[in-house]
Amino acid sequence: MSIPQTMTGDFHVDLKTLLPRLRIYALSLTRDRDRADDLVQETVVKSLAGRHSFRPGTNFAAWLFRIQRNEFISGLRRQRSTVPMDDAIANTLSHAPLQESGLIMREFTAAFRHVAVCQREALLLAVLEGWSYQQIAELSGVSVGTVKSRVSRGRATLKRLLIGDESAGDDRAVDEADTHAIGGAAVASATAA
Repeated sequence: MSIPQTMTGDFHVDLKTLLPRLRIYALSLTRDRDRADDLVQETVVKSLAGRHSFRPGTNFAAWLFRIQRNEFISGLRRQRSTVPMDDAIANTLSHAPLQESGLIMREFTAAFRHVAVCQREALLLAVLEGWSYQQIAELSGVSVGTVKSRVSRGRATLKRLLIGDESAGDDRAVDEADTHAIGGAAVASATAA
């Protein structure tokens, strides 16, 4: 079967002449006879609807094949699977921004460095490690009351530094004086014994 290379100029006759070539091209695109027939039908409908846009004297076959190719691509896009996104699913797929937590952690670390060493140690053991005040007191060699005081003053210092309240005094000097007093009392009791 020979295919005429020149078109007659009659839109309907030329379209009928190209139908076998359109079907072969549709089969090569879809690899399914039923889908190929549907694609050819869609191509013919689109070409008939847009025949006023065809310029006589240009390549009619190329115009039809372009329509068929565009229809095939549009069909692929329409068949693309979509997932309905309701709020419950969308919330599980999204993550809270991490920048703020990083900034908060930097602020906390900077403030924690300004807490007296013995208060820091008491806070870490009590809050992070979950030690009892009695265990911390035995480790540090101080009374339970001193450990409670250190934890309390350490928390107050952190709160003051994180909130930015400069009106409160410096707990580091108080704690160092407390440590020296405890050490002095221990020395005095040791010399008395």
